[in-house]
Amino acid sequence: MVRVVMKPLISKIPLVGGLQIFFLNNPSIDFNLVGAADILDMPGFSDILRRCIVEQVSKMMVLPNKLSIKLSDEIPTVDLRMPEPEGVLRIHLVQAQNLMKKDVSMLGKGKSDPYAVITVGAQQWKTKHIDNNVNPRWDFWCESVLRRSTTVAVIKIYDWDRAGRDENLGRCSLDISQVVRFGRLDTWQTLQQAKHGKVQLRLSWHRLSTDVTELSRALTETLLIKTGDLSSAVLSVYIDSCKKLPNARVQSRPDPYLMVTVGKKTENTAVQLRTDDPVYEIGYSFLVQNPEIDTLDVKVLDQKTGSQLGQLFYSISALLKEKDLTMLTQPLMLQKSGPESKIILSLQLRILKEAIKEVDIDEESLEAAVSEPSPPTPSPSVSSAATDTTDGGASHPRPQSAAPADPLPAQPASSGDTELKNIEDSVQDDASQRSVPEEIIDKEVDSPQENQPPSGRDSPKLIHRTSSLTTSAGEAGLGRILLSLRYSMQNQTLYIVVHKIMNIPLKDPTNVPDPYVKLYLLPGRTKDSKRKTVVVKDSCMPEYDEQFEWVIPLAELHSRQVEVTVATHKGFLAGSPVIGQVVVHLNQYDFREAKTLWFDLMPETSPRD
Repeated sequence: MVRVVMKPLISKIPLVGGLQIFFLNNPSIDFNLVGAADILDMPGFSDILRRCIVEQVSKMMVLPNKLSIKLSDEIPTVDLRMPEPEGVLRIHLVQAQNLMKKDVSMLGKGKSDPYAVITVGAQQWKTKHIDNNVNPRWDFWCESVLRRSTTVAVIKIYDWDRAGRDENLGRCSLDISQVVRFGRLDTWQTLQQAKHGKVQLRLSWHRLSTDVTELSRALTETLLIKTGDLSSAVLSVYIDSCKKLPNARVQSRPDPYLMVTVGKKTENTAVQLRTDDPVYEIGYSFLVQNPEIDTLDVKVLDQKTGSQLGQLFYSISALLKEKDLTMLTQPLMLQKSGPESKIILSLQLRILKEAIKEVDIDEESLEAAVSEPSPPTPSPSVSSAATDTTDGGASHPRPQSAAPADPLPAQPASSGDTELKNIEDSVQDDASQRSVPEEIIDKEVDSPQENQPPSGRDSPKLIHRTSSLTTSAGEAGLGRILLSLRYSMQNQTLYIVVHKIMNIPLKDPTNVPDPYVKLYLLPGRTKDSKRKTVVVKDSCMPEYDEQFEWVIPLAELHSRQVEVTVATHKGFLAGSPVIGQVVVHLNQYDFREAKTLWFDLMPETSPRD
């Protein structure tokens, strides 16, 4: 998927000052070589060539890199090419469990030597491999500077092989918008393209600030984490040009390029041929561990001779004294260079803020902008009634929303950072009361109430609804399953989280079911579309919290269904009897936001596989 940004708006034709074009993730590139070049289309050569092409495209226009095109001379180039990060994504890959065994030993299958590769846009990190362990613990940290809504984080697990034939152990992807929304996310992700296995991730989203008082808190946070070199700020660098560089050889103009370094990261510009006034017009973003002591190091080098034409050491702490922590289009004298040699650049420093929820940020902004007193809170009786009946209308055969408040994130966390635990607590409370009639809070929208409150809001209306005798186990008495549904327009991917099943009927106390859930994308019921949870032993109330994904074009989404089957695992010979089934028709849902719903299990209608 490619994104085109037209900015800024201007009053003359072509109405926009320029374009920014970039891929959200590394694109799939396919080509054929013909003629004399066909010799390169051999195993080995072909793989190297394709990898080189992907790397070059990535450096050019895969986020955070952008291809900028200026359309009007009225717009300064710095406005188009100065990096504009919105925040920093911090990823902590904690551990994996129950990975597949790929190594072969004398007794059959041995273990694996797993390592992980994390990809965010054009950026990639690799953990060390851990020998002979299917439950590895990496405690690996990495950070990415990016725009918040741009991409996904992809984690791939491999079995390291001494001969270089590494094997796939599974993969998972995480939509960054979920991390942005909740600030912090602690989640277990089920591995796709694998028979079993899951990984634990802890992620946080840090917005950027020009408030210098945030720096001490950011530095303290990085010092508390001993296993990773984390940052407290982001430095954006825009290099316009160099002027009056010295010649590298007598009577020969140089072929200069720049080597820009902050901390452990170095970026190289393109080479400008035969000029002492090279123009670069390029921007970079660097993570800064401590802006009070770190420096920006720019070296000007000649490509032909390798000799140094000049150097700039700039103390980043100087930006802490600038207005908005910004220095725009300033010429700075080069050291160890000609008497008039200089470099023209712009610098911008931003401090990492604490990771908090988007809701909290909105509330802070509202409190700062509005000084009016808040409206009176609802009476305790109404609040408690609404809390006690979170499940709402459980006797109805159609799926019921488990959480009328903010929808559950598609990656439920194992800690309280997301709202999963609160939803499950309210559902559990509701399940214990389903044998008695339910009092449902229903808001009357169409017709106003006679006794309206002074604020003019519609008052809640109490509706008495009698539950059926099979409410606790669903309409068919086979149990109920809690699912989260979400569709990512950006990635053209459907995500479904299988949370839990409640009240599976126990027909024989000596034969407690071992339930698991399998899902098929319909129509077709192909092997590639099959997904399956782990088996939970001896339980009528199993919990899974496993996420599954399918890549589906948006145009096909509403013609698809997901078949969800609950079966009990009874060993290899005894088969897996079906407990119940539900078919989710995707055309019944608005996927502009995530939904968490209860579904009643019904008798099996689809053929067994």
